[in-house]
Formats: sequence, structure tokens, C-alpha cells
Amino acid sequence: MKRILPTIVLAQFFCTSLWFASNAVLSDLTLTHHLNPDFLAHLTSAVQFGFISGTFVFALLTISDRYSPSKVFFISAIIAALFNLLVSLDGISIIGLLGFRFLTGFFLAGIYPVGMKIASDHFDKGLGKSLGFLVGALVLGTAFPHLLKSITTAFPWKYVIYSTSTLAVLGGLAMVLFVPDGPYRKSGQQLKFNAFLSGFRNPKFNAAAMGYFGHMWELYAFWAFVPVMLAVHNEMYADSLIDASLYSFLIIASGGLACVINGLLSQKYKTKNLAALALSLSGLCCLLSPLILFTSAPWLLLFLFFWGLVVIADSPLFSTLVAHHAPDESRGTSLTIVNCIGFAITIVSIQIISLFSTHLGAQYTYMLLAIGPIVGLIALLKKEKSIKTTATP
Repeated sequence: MKRILPTIVLAQFFCTSLWFASNAVLSDLTLTHHLNPDFLAHLTSAVQFGFISGTFVFALLTISDRYSPSKVFFISAIIAALFNLLVSLDGISIIGLLGFRFLTGFFLAGIYPVGMKIASDHFDKGLGKSLGFLVGALVLGTAFPHLLKSITTAFPWKYVIYSTSTLAVLGGLAMVLFVPDGPYRKSGQQLKFNAFLSGFRNPKFNAAAMGYFGHMWELYAFWAFVPVMLAVHNEMYADSLIDASLYSFLIIASGGLACVINGLLSQKYKTKNLAALALSLSGLCCLLSPLILFTSAPWLLLFLFFWGLVVIADSPLFSTLVAHHAPDESRGTSLTIVNCIGFAITIVSIQIISLFSTHLGAQYTYMLLAIGPIVGLIALLKKEKSIKTTATP
């Protein structure tokens, strides 16, 4: 039993390194395929759209509730690793590049939410702590390609792709070999096409989901554009020595520590309150961004590190609330559909940031990310009031 959580965390870390693998080598892809600088938004959105499509299909077919989630995780990891590897093919077209990233994202739907489902099947009490470690692994995996890019500058960019695909295969193997189905799993569920809607009948489930959606509006847009923020700073300050790849990794990966800490704090403090605090702080960072983005390197890095901590700190908390308030027989499906909607929102925010950066200028664009935290907090407060009102005779 002691090896279960470390294995899930390690497998999640290895497999989610596929997420930003192509982002980390964007400059190389741009040169190789003669792409426009704004291709970052399309490349990231392709993965997100694939993930959305995958989570919708997985939720509609209730795959993680009907079949062994460890086996689903393994099969998804192998297929996602293959499609990630195909990005390195010589002579690939832009359509092929986007298509392979879409398909990688599609099968990431069998990794991230299914990993949370596996954790919830093994850990009923202390789920917040477990998901804190699990989302922390997602954060580290998302950031890891940037580190690979930084330390393999002497090698061809394809080594980043090879490495992440290899890690994904190892992660899938670890999950299927060492993590059996959990004691809290209800097996043998029948196919119900409307099962993914069942959680939304619970007001507490809705409150957690709405908070998560507001959080997702900001999260992936911030992660996608951290390298851009650092690159713009380097262009403005000719003497700047910021290694954009290395610091992108450090800033994004620092959020993994925040996930672990908040997961541990959820053992002592109210999960919803911790989530609301993190959402408030990240929203404040969005609003303050015009004042700090073009300051000297020490202040910029300090600000981005703090933003990187608070932007993800609420994610395991919202996932914990969703899991707790989801129906037992469709917990995996409920987690998957909430992920589906949340990641659909990320496409909108990423494209909006990309579009408005040419009109508002880079200094003010990221204020738009505050829309998510603000809407999420308002929804949490309204839903909580609704719940209390309903409960009163």
C-alpha cells in the first residue's frame, strides 16, 4: 500500500511530460517548418482541443468507471507517447504537426483524470493530500520539457521529443504493473450515456466545478506564455541573462510545491477556503501584471515565481471537492467531464491572450486572465449561499 501513491505520482509525472513537449522546442519547430511566432497559441490549443475531445469521449463512454483504470492509463500512455514521437518526423506538414499534437492530447485524457480516479479509488480519507501530490506531479511533468530543452542545447531538439515519449511509456508500465484497482472502486458499471451529467445535480458539485472552471481560464494561458514573458524581457533588456527555458521550467514547476503544501494543509483547514484564497491571489497577480512585467529581472522573476505558485495551488483542492461530491458509481466520469469543460475554457483564454497581445500590447494583455478567478470566486460564493438556503427548512 505504501508504494501506491509514489507510483501514481511518478507515473503521472512521466506521462504528463508529453503535454508541453512541443512547446519547449517551439523555436526549433518555428525554424524547421518556417512557422509564424504566434504558432504557440495554435500548438498549445491543439493539445487542449485533443484533451477536450478525449475527455468527452471517455466521459460519454464511462471508460474509467467500466474498465480497470490502471489498464486504461497504460494503454493511453503508450498511444500518446507514439503520437508525440511522430512530431519528430522529417518533412511533417503543419497540419500533420497539429494533428499529432491533437491526438497526443486526446489520449492524455486517459492519463490525467484517470490518474485522479485511481488515487480516489485508493485513498478515501486524505484524498486532498493525495491529489496534492498528484497534481504536483502534473505540474512538474508539464514543466519538465523546458528543463530538457535547457540541458540538451548541445543536442538536436528531437531529443526532447524522444525523452518525453520514453518517460510516458515507463510511466504507463509502472501504473499497470504496480498499481492494482483500488478498494474504493465500484467495478462492472453499465454503459450510461448520461452518466457524466449526474454530478451536476448536486449544488456542492456545481460549486466546486465552477471554481475549477475559473481557475482553468487563467492556468494554461499563464503556463503557455511564461516563456513569452521572459523572451520579451530579454528583448527589452539587451544585457539580460535570463535563460527562458530554464526559468520557464522553474516557474511552472514551483507550482508543484504549492500543490503539495495545499494538499497537506487540506488535512487541517477547510478545502474550499484554501482554494478560494489561492484563486484570489492568482487573480491579484493578473491585475498587477502590467506594473511588474517590464521591471528589472529580479522583480520580474520574483513576481513570476509567486504567480507560478498560486496559479495552480487550488487545482488539487477543486479536484478533491469534485471527487467528494461526485456520485460514487460515476466518480471517474464526473472528474473527466469537469476536466473536459475546464480545458475547453483554456483554449478560449489562450487564443484571446494571443489575439489581444497584438492590440493591447504585452504589458496589459495578461490582466484579461483575471476574468477567470473573479468569475470563479463569485460563483463559489453564490453557490455556497444557494446550498445554505436549500438546506434551511
